[in-house]
This record gives sequence, structure tokens and C-alpha cells, in this order.
Amino acid sequence: MSMYTQGLEQQPANHQPLTPLLFLERAAQTFPDHIAVIHGSLRRPYRALRDRAVQLASALAQRGIGRGDTVAALLPNIPEMVEAHYGVPMSGAVLNALNTRLDADTIAYILDHGEARAIIVDKELIPLLRLALLQAKAKPIIIEVDDPEAPEAARANTLGGQPYEAFLAEGDPSFPWPMPADEWDAITLNYTSGTTGRPKGVVYHHRGACLLATGNVLSASMANHPVYLWTLPMFHCNGWCFPWTVCAVVGTHVCLRAVRGALMWQLMAEHGVSHMCGAPVVMATLLETPAAQRPALARQVQFVVAGAPPPEAVLAAMGAAGFNVLHVYGLTEVYGPAVVNEWNAAWNALPAPDQARLMARQGVRYLALEGLDVMDADTMAPVPADGTTMGEVMMRGNVVMKGYLKDPEATRKAFAGGWFHTGDLAVKYPDGYIQLRDRSKDIIISGGENISSIEVEDTLYKHPAVALAAVVAKQDDKWGEVPCAFIELRAGMAATEAELIAHCRQHLAGFKCPKLVVFSELPRTSTGKIQKHVLRGQVP
Repeated sequence: MSMYTQGLEQQPANHQPLTPLLFLERAAQTFPDHIAVIHGSLRRPYRALRDRAVQLASALAQRGIGRGDTVAALLPNIPEMVEAHYGVPMSGAVLNALNTRLDADTIAYILDHGEARAIIVDKELIPLLRLALLQAKAKPIIIEVDDPEAPEAARANTLGGQPYEAFLAEGDPSFPWPMPADEWDAITLNYTSGTTGRPKGVVYHHRGACLLATGNVLSASMANHPVYLWTLPMFHCNGWCFPWTVCAVVGTHVCLRAVRGALMWQLMAEHGVSHMCGAPVVMATLLETPAAQRPALARQVQFVVAGAPPPEAVLAAMGAAGFNVLHVYGLTEVYGPAVVNEWNAAWNALPAPDQARLMARQGVRYLALEGLDVMDADTMAPVPADGTTMGEVMMRGNVVMKGYLKDPEATRKAFAGGWFHTGDLAVKYPDGYIQLRDRSKDIIISGGENISSIEVEDTLYKHPAVALAAVVAKQDDKWGEVPCAFIELRAGMAATEAELIAHCRQHLAGFKCPKLVVFSELPRTSTGKIQKHVLRGQVP
């Protein structure tokens, strides 16, 4: 036995499970009067945010909800969603933040698959939940949030559930909430966008959430007391873990029900926003806001963007408008962003086109990610760092998910060879930076949402006039990418673009529907496989 192990065992005094939940306790103890949350006229200090989160945990525990149970949340970016990111896991339960843009059928599936014991819902989203519950087997406790900033008509909606404030009042702010028994305990459940069939349930643990949250502090250059504008949905990978990140550095959460250009500018100017995250569509919305509705910003804003790389013109416009853009890349399975385009100051001297080319690269691993490489998926050998040889992006480390809920086979495949297989194809440059070249699953990223081309194609094939369908990404200044459908019609049959788009809208969420339909004979290989790479070059 080594002298460095004998008598030096782990014990409560020197070993505690990592968890982001303690971030809020520390912030409330150290800066109790610092404003934690801004929403409309609401100004809530850290003392109150902490107490409300613990009351939520206590009230859930009184209902018998705890370790191993799921609590769903169908909420916009409002204060109650911040509270849920602490209060639900403080009860020992697992938070399942639902994508508010999904259709009722998919939400019903998620409620059943995740076995939701309770759901916290915003009144504006009650019609959607009502439809979902008609299809779901799950009968969760319903807790209704009446947000004063919601549209007045929506505030009358109800499913007869308990008002959120009344539910909270049942809780005790001195409730001795349980630390996770193990940092490997699940903290949240997030569903993928269903790129192949039904969405998969991605399970996060306390350790990964803690590490990615602090990794954000480093990558986004966050000093103490940042002011963070919630333009990224908290249902996306738990807002890339920023509900925990902001509290770690005792920042202010500026809540926002919906991304609206003039309101974003107003909030940035009024509150001195320092950081925000989002898809390229958020940048487009900011830049499209008329100059008269764009007050001067008091400070430069760090904008963390994921998805399609910003075009040169957009980067230049963002810089001129007072933003510093940071490009990141990640997946639901790695808690959000796990790769960052670390910017070298020497690149600032390069011409704008060269800077845009460098910005288009996804970058290098987060400090919280132990391994990132581009590898041959069959041999698991790293590809040459030549900027041309393609391979699959692989990751390994503490910010990789526990696995897929109730799907051991998918988990095994995802972790084959001791690495997480992202399914994204990329090249690696001599300096170690990676850049995506294609997506092996043909995912289209539109406004930050993943769209499966296969799902859209399956819907198009249900139209009687469609013989062949192939869906590829079309670049879009606002959304980053949108679906473009190439259609070969059956002999003697006819269909219009408007008819096919309307057909898709009957079966798919609106953002998944094609924005353009091209009628033509589809190129095929000798074995009859549609050549999507050829079609990508034919997108108008």
C-alpha cells in the first residue's frame, strides 16, 4: 500500500459530491441583497431566490416526490424556470425541461417516457399541455404559473391545477434539502429533437452540470456579477447550464418570455447586460431591429453563438453594434457547449474574410471536457490534422451524459470504443481546431432547433403525389438553416409547393416544415440511393 493512500481515505471532511445546487446557497449567503432575477417590474434578490427554490423542494417532498422521480417544466424563460433548476433537484428529483415548441403528441410521449410525477406549466402553454395530456398515460400533478408578463388573455387558461405561488407557500424555506447521495445522481433529463424516430432522453448528472457550468464561466469570460439576458431557451440543454453558471458568479438573470428585437435592446441598455447566448437567428433579430429602437449600449456584450457559423457580414455588423461573438459547439448529450472557438489575438490583424473563415471553425475542447478528437468511426484511429480528411467528432469526459434513459442499446452504441460518437463529421487542422463538414444524420439546425431530414421526408412520403423526397439544409440569414425539399412526383399526379408545405404543417411542428420545395428528378447512385450531396449543390 502506498504511503499516499494509507490513512488518507475519502471521508465527509474531505470529499463531497460535486453539484451546482450549492452555487445558489453560496450566492444567497454572501450577497443576499444582490439582484438575482429581473422580470418586468420584478426585482428579486438572491435571498428570496434561494428561499423560493428551497420552498419548491419542500413542497415537492411533501407530495412524496424525491430521489428518482421526474418533475417536468413547460415554461418560457421566466423566474419560475430559474427556480425549477434548483428547487426540483433540491428535492432529490430530476428536472425535465420541455421544449415549448414541440407538438402535443411528442410532449405526451416525453411525459410518459420520463414518467413525470408533476409538471410546472405557464398558463400560456396550458392549451398545448391540455392536448398532450389527452394522449398521455401520465397523470402528473399540475402546478400552474400565472406570469404577470404573459398575454392577458392567456392568464385565464387553467387545467384546474394548483397555482404555483400557493404551492410554494406550502414549502418551508428552512427545509433541509438533501445533497445528492452521489455526484453521479441524475439532476436533469433532456430530450433530443428526435432526429431518428422518437426523441431520446438524455440524463445529466450533478458532476457534469457542476463542471460544465463552471466551464462556461471560463469560456465566456464571466467576471463576478455579470448581467445575463435569457435569449437562449432554458429548455435547451438546461440553457447550456447557464441557470447554474450565472448563480456561480452571483450574476443577474434578466428573464425574457420571447425573443423580440426592440425588447432585447431595451433590456440590454436598461440593465447593462454583459452576456447572452443563442442561435444565429437571435443575432439576426437584433440586427434587424430598426435603429430608432436600438438604444446605445453601456458596455460590450459577449454573445455566445452555436449552430451555423455566422457569415462575415453578420460578424462585422455584430461588432459594429457592440457585441463580441464567441462561437461554440456541442450537443444535448454533452450538456450544451463543450467545444469553443478560442480566439487568438493575433487573428485580429487579419483581413475580415480570413477572420470569418477562422470563426467558422468549431474550435477546441472546453476545459471541462477531457477528450476531443476527429476519428475514423470504424478503426477509432485519429484522422490526420490536415484540414481535409474527414472523420467523426468524438468526445470523452465528465461532461458527457450518463446515457439515454431506458435505452441501453443506444447508450452502448453512443459510447462504443470508449468515446462518445457525436454523429457529426469534421476535419482537424494542424493547430488542433476542428471544423464540421457534414452531419452523418443529416440534421438541419434551424434557429437553434434540430430538424431531422428523415422525419420531414417521412411526412412528405405520406402525400399521395410524392414518389421520392429528399430534404437538405438551405442557408438562411435569419434562421441559420431551413429545410429545402426536393420532390419527384408520381407519374400522372400533381402537387404544388403550397400544398406540400400545408401537408407537412398538418403533421409536423411549424419550424420543421420545408420553406422551399423544388420539383425535379432526383440524382441517384447506381444502387438507387438518392445523392444528397449533389442536391446540396442544387439548393436555390
